[in-house]
Amino acid sequence: MQIIDRQKVNKQIKELKKKYGDDRSALMPILQDLQEIYEYLPDVVMQETAHSLGIHPVEVEGVASFYSFLRTKEKQGKYVIRLCRTISCDLAGKSNVARQLENEMGIKFGETTKDGKFTLEYTNCLGMCDRGPALMINDRLFAKVDPEKASQIIADCRRDFLKSDFPKVVPSDVKKAGPILDHGLKPAEAIKKALSMSRSEIINTIRESDLKGRGGAGFPTAVKWQLAGAAKGENKYVVCNADEGEPGTFKDRMLLYEHTDFLLDGMTIGAYAIGASKGFIYLRGEYLYMKKYLEEALENRRSEHLLGKNILGKDGFHFDIRIRMGAGAYVCGEETALIESLEGYRGEPRNRPPFPVDTGFQGNPTIVNNVETFIDSALIIVKGYEWFNIHGTEKSKGMKIFSISGDCERPGIYEFPFGIKVSELLKEVGGEDAKAVQIGGASGHCISRKDFTRTIAFEDIGSGGSIIVFGPDTDMLQVAKNFLEFFVEESCGQCTPCRDGNPKLLEGIEMLENGRCSVTYLNELKKLGETIQNASKCGLGQSSPNAFLSIVDNFKPEILGPAAAGKLTKEERYARKR
Repeated sequence: MQIIDRQKVNKQIKELKKKYGDDRSALMPILQDLQEIYEYLPDVVMQETAHSLGIHPVEVEGVASFYSFLRTKEKQGKYVIRLCRTISCDLAGKSNVARQLENEMGIKFGETTKDGKFTLEYTNCLGMCDRGPALMINDRLFAKVDPEKASQIIADCRRDFLKSDFPKVVPSDVKKAGPILDHGLKPAEAIKKALSMSRSEIINTIRESDLKGRGGAGFPTAVKWQLAGAAKGENKYVVCNADEGEPGTFKDRMLLYEHTDFLLDGMTIGAYAIGASKGFIYLRGEYLYMKKYLEEALENRRSEHLLGKNILGKDGFHFDIRIRMGAGAYVCGEETALIESLEGYRGEPRNRPPFPVDTGFQGNPTIVNNVETFIDSALIIVKGYEWFNIHGTEKSKGMKIFSISGDCERPGIYEFPFGIKVSELLKEVGGEDAKAVQIGGASGHCISRKDFTRTIAFEDIGSGGSIIVFGPDTDMLQVAKNFLEFFVEESCGQCTPCRDGNPKLLEGIEMLENGRCSVTYLNELKKLGETIQNASKCGLGQSSPNAFLSIVDNFKPEILGPAAAGKLTKEERYARKR
């Protein structure tokens, strides 16, 4: 057990407060940095942090216990190995890698080796769905891991020398680029154009483009900016939601790394349009390896007068951006939960109204948009709304970037116009023999072959970008189970329908696995799923039953058939598939 020197802790906290500030919003980054020093968060560290920020120690412990990447217990290995357990990695052979990791270290998931060298854990989506199975060791990411590579990685860790061929930032595989990804612009072109326009002209241009938020909800971007710009408040904020935690989604990882300047242009344009002086990139905890790169990009822009005081000589326009790390909570992808996290609280969604455009970060007007939306905004300003409106449908303008994984020949990142038919998309990615497609990630809908003529658009099947293809032999009951296990773990527990309802749905799936679920009870579970959708407080609970309900509707004979009756084990079902 470590002996902690309170005086030393206090000195460390004072230095961190100089870096992050001395109000409640500094809590998360301070805890993250202290955990890096001590490898966990001892009681004395949490107590001194609380006293320094003027809050109760119980509040600090409550925050630390909420996030999966913050640890309050000492027993954890030097190398924390997190294996992705979401469905795309399942389809790629995750179970074989999991077995090899357990065999190599002689421990089970959730355990630490006796010598303190390794801790083995499962984690949810690592943003590498097209290159699974994926795992993370501390902050280093490994893609396309098979049992042999897993063995080599463990051997390298034992020698304290990771000599793997994988780079720290794994490159993305863009299979099809269009006018968004192949825009041909130079960095800062967009912000230069924006600063020649009035604020109202910028918002009007975005309005004419009919750009809707690319995170999945599809709220009109111009309306959000207009409301925040008109709201009263001396301090206004721009927040980039880079908490890409939806299983099956990995496009933002590529955009953050390969289109960084255009993201920052978009955030700066948004700040100019609403009158904001401060911005945050809320980066998901699994993307910690990207933080240093993004910090360097921000510093470069400051040196080029693209951030800071009087940007590009525009008198009175001051704006800067800071990075804040998430800590392993999917619910923080919901904008009010994200703001709560930024403020140093548990990431629990707020009641709405009021909305962030009026009462956001620290009670101030705030716009929250995702990575793709900010990039689209920058391109629209410099190229014009007519350029954007060439593509898409009447109600869903423009192009959309998709993360495509699962049982297809060519998984990766694709740019397609809104309005593309599911069948056309499957032909492009080599998934024509699919029996089902999950559109919108775990929170989306699963459609069967009879619906492959439908289109991906806000007026038909909306999507934040995740497309998971399921081949002819996929066990759809296991797909539903994987998604529900994800939501049971990721629910913040704040409201009863989500907290208690999703475990009941999961129990129902386990009954189906064992052949003990009647059709009558299955229909009752469907009614429960609809209740969860209607009664939950935020988008997580409202969408968590989607996959279960759509799989039951489309594949009822299968999930009530032999595989569900217990005649095949889970391992046998996956073996049969492969």
